[in-house]
Amino acid sequence: MIRILKRWLPLALLAALLTGCGYNDFQRLDEASKSAWSEVLNQYQRRADLVPNIVASVKGEANFEQETLTKVIEARAKATSIQVTPETLNNPEAFNKFQQAQGELSGALSRLMVVAERYPQLQANQAFRDLRVTLEGTENRITVARNRYIQTVQEYNVLARSFPTNLTAMAFGYDPKPNFSVQNEAEISRPPTVDFEKK
Repeated sequence: MIRILKRWLPLALLAALLTGCGYNDFQRLDEASKSAWSEVLNQYQRRADLVPNIVASVKGEANFEQETLTKVIEARAKATSIQVTPETLNNPEAFNKFQQAQGELSGALSRLMVVAERYPQLQANQAFRDLRVTLEGTENRITVARNRYIQTVQEYNVLARSFPTNLTAMAFGYDPKPNFSVQNEAEISRPPTVDFEKK
């Protein structure tokens, strides 16, 4: 009986230690973050696919600001030229580069929509209005997908930094993952200047 205990006790202790090490949680959360990231990419691709149609509909408007259209086209080209791989999630520099390119496309599209407000004929164009609604819906989907990704990365990073699972993270090389950040944090933290005086 003692011989059997000596044989099975170390195995039982090892199993108990492995249960609390978090290895399976790392696998689960890593897959969840990859899945959430795929949805972010899916929505970014959906937006990129809309851009040529939006540009084509706006080009039909006489005297539309060519510089604005050029910036949208260039921003789309830059955003779609960045190759995203699963390793991007673990490379803060590549992740930031991708994020900046997507931010530039968002900004260019926002400027395009603001400029389009000045063209009543364009606003009356049903195809343009439909594309605008689709773009707004896509931007909302991007926000939802990014939020899901942020949540899964937060869970993963908490696991990677908490004791005792941080020991498993060190042993297996599970580094914290980069997350989305605000590009112009200093600007947005400044309160806006409001001036109601007429000039």
